[in-house]
Amino acid sequence: MTVEFMLDEEPVSIDVHPMETLLEILRTHLGRTATRQGCGRGECGSCQVFMDDMLVNACLVPAFRLEGKIIQTIEGFSRTKDYLDIEKAFLAKNITQCGFCVPSLVLSAQAILQAKSAPMKHEVEDFLAGNFCLYSGLHQVADAIIYAAQLRRKRRDGKKGRTD
Repeated sequence: MTVEFMLDEEPVSIDVHPMETLLEILRTHLGRTATRQGCGRGECGSCQVFMDDMLVNACLVPAFRLEGKIIQTIEGFSRTKDYLDIEKAFLAKNITQCGFCVPSLVLSAQAILQAKSAPMKHEVEDFLAGNFCLYSGLHQVADAIIYAAQLRRKRRDGKKGRTD
């Protein structure tokens, strides 16, 4: 089947099997390899992308569901100002050990920050329950996301001053 959708602000038209997953399409056909293959069951969060501004596990999305959708991968998101807030916070809180998990953690951070401009730590930790990473502790990632929220508010408000 031919499926047409937007990928990182670019139109895509591709012939694929209807049951091929978005993850397979991204990695195999479109070269978006920063979206990781993990469990293949939607449990680890390694393959998360945005689909119409909703965080989804790409391993669970069949091709026939992609028609007309807007997909954003970490490659596309990394070109935004919102990414820079998260990147700065992750570096400051040392959430860079695991190159495998960081892309999905960054997109999870963005999903949280889209929903709440000043999330509470327990809210962040609850949201992150769908992400599995051996190297970055849940509390450390939550702290980084809260710091990213502070950076983003400061940037958007145009204020100067401390954010720690």
